[in-house]
Amino acid sequence: MPITPDPTTPAGKAVLNLADLMDDLQDRTGEWPGTDTVTILDSWLHRFTFAVPRDLTMQPAGRAWVLRTWDLCTDAVTLWADEASAVASLAQQVRNSWDDVAGTEGFPLRPPADDQAVVDLYYGPDKHCGDEGYALYPADISRHVRAPGSLSLCDDDACATANSTAVFHPMDGPEGEGLPCIEIAGILVFAYLDADRQAVRISVDLDTTAKQLVRADGTVPILVEIGDTTVSDNVTPPEPTGWTARIRRLARRAGRSGGQRRQGS
Repeated sequence: MPITPDPTTPAGKAVLNLADLMDDLQDRTGEWPGTDTVTILDSWLHRFTFAVPRDLTMQPAGRAWVLRTWDLCTDAVTLWADEASAVASLAQQVRNSWDDVAGTEGFPLRPPADDQAVVDLYYGPDKHCGDEGYALYPADISRHVRAPGSLSLCDDDACATANSTAVFHPMDGPEGEGLPCIEIAGILVFAYLDADRQAVRISVDLDTTAKQLVRADGTVPILVEIGDTTVSDNVTPPEPTGWTARIRRLARRAGRSGGQRRQGS
């Protein structure tokens, strides 16, 4: 079926313009010479973009501690979940090289037992020892996430997509602010050890829940299980109250009355 370009659209105008260019080439040369045709098409194609638009947003996916160590022969970068683990790894590297400095000026025969102390002693106040050195710093881990076309608890694919983009937010060390939590569809679920209550505490923050998951009454369907026991279940919406409940009762009563009249007739 022939396709007629629409001159009112940019793409349609471009197609008609290409047709005019090729017709002009035919009139001038009696054919479509390869070199001239390629030149025309190259210029024409540059008017288009073939990039696929992506609705991507950047989402924090956690934090890592970056440890870089270097000497005359190597330059290595490793990632660690927390600062203490990175320091412990660095301290182990120092202890493995301690024989090279043991007993020299400022270095005891045996390395200190504390990880940070042995690192500070080996690298000195400026964190360097000759041609050796290290750098340790935290860095956010981010990812691009495509905005979901829809989000529904009745849609297996939508739920799987949301589950795959869940993010864990750890604390920034023992002195850090906040609490560890997992974030999914705007819901924050905190799980932590509470010394004040002397208990493992789990709490849910629904203030930023994706609006597609909020029911008409403002609640979010939540099912909480511990082991095989359901400890909280509000999946079944609560019975309406006030005028809504009264209207529903009248509607049910009218329905029953109508059914009785039909049976009597």
